[in-house]
Amino acid sequence: MVKLILRILKLTLILFFGISIFWVLLYRYVNPPVTLLMIERGFERRSDGKDWKIDKTWVNFDDISDPMKRAAVAAEDQRFLDHYGFDFKAMERAIDKNEHSHKLIGGSTISQQTAKNVFLWPGRSYVRKAFEAYFTLLIEICWNKKRIMEVYLNEIEMGDGIYGIQAASHAYYHKDAYDLNRQQAAAIASIFPDPLKWSPTHPSNYVQHRQYLILKNMRRLGPLDF
Repeated sequence: MVKLILRILKLTLILFFGISIFWVLLYRYVNPPVTLLMIERGFERRSDGKDWKIDKTWVNFDDISDPMKRAAVAAEDQRFLDHYGFDFKAMERAIDKNEHSHKLIGGSTISQQTAKNVFLWPGRSYVRKAFEAYFTLLIEICWNKKRIMEVYLNEIEMGDGIYGIQAASHAYYHKDAYDLNRQQAAAIASIFPDPLKWSPTHPSNYVQHRQYLILKNMRRLGPLDF
């Protein structure tokens, strides 16, 4: 009986690692069509009496404006090009701040957020965090930084039913992602933590302050060598 359980466990692990590695390698070349978050949000809209909506248009890395890439790094992960998926200094700062503040902040890198958004289900748990770390390592090994940023800016939630920078650019500024300027890019990046609550075109004082800080950080960043 013990041997049978161990054999089943071994086969399960082999299957899991095989499928997950193939999945990550596939998305190195194939653009992810949909995420679990998009599906969940679609059902949430239907339960609220709204139409099903997944507004998403893929754009290649070179068709996204440089200010938008810079704003994403400035807002979410200023050491993105230097780390291997995890920024332990940012995690320490987040833990320290969260111990002394009611407003929780995260220490996740762009790589972690990409892994979470593309491969995992919404929610918070230690199990999910473990899977997030695993997929973060995989995409750092199998993809380059350019691909991670491209997938990140095409898949993350940027409004109610709005996913990816091209859809956000059209929804908020009626232009392509390639044409976003510094102020517009910083405004969009300022809502990343809570895109259902905040708006780049009708910002609260807090969101305006975030935009100001992002613009400040954008000026401090050196060249982004993807």
